[in-house]
Amino acid sequence: MSLFFYLFFGFVGLFLLLFVWSMRARQGGKPSTEPRILDEYGRANVAHLPQIRQALAAADFEYLSQKAPRALARRVHQERQRVALAFLSAVRQDFQGLLRLAKIVAVLSPEVAAVQEFERVLLTLKFYWRYEWIRMQLRAGLAPLPRLDALSDFVSSISVRMETAMKDLGERAALAAELASSFHGGGPDAA
Repeated sequence: MSLFFYLFFGFVGLFLLLFVWSMRARQGGKPSTEPRILDEYGRANVAHLPQIRQALAAADFEYLSQKAPRALARRVHQERQRVALAFLSAVRQDFQGLLRLAKIVAVLSPEVAAVQEFERVLLTLKFYWRYEWIRMQLRAGLAPLPRLDALSDFVSSISVRMETAMKDLGERAALAAELASSFHGGGPDAA
């Protein structure tokens, strides 16, 4: 009976230890779900674009292939392609965040028309067409730098448009609050 008792509690302890370890590992690798500030949407990728340009530059690869063994140059090229794909994925995540923000603005803004919703759909199709085209080129071993620049600029321009829309929405909300306050006798002349 005592051997069974020790084995039972030994297994329970082992399972608890494994459970705690797996929860710790899952939290460490989990991406942050906190909402990012508007300034970060669409602009996070711009900060890393010069490094991506350098990594995909033909002159850089030529220099590396002349100075390093062929196997090392190939491995570095593959790693740079992988980094460029990760950058492209980050641009997509920024775009998706901007789309979520656009939906919120559309709900809060009463004058959003069907034309503007149609424009959002067209922008989404345009983005994903470009995204997939660049992704296929990167997977094929090509370095589509002008297209990658254009896609990053596209997302940044949408970010600027979203900032403008949020600013306008905030100004209208402040004006409405001021009008409501003055209408109910809480204006600056009320004493």
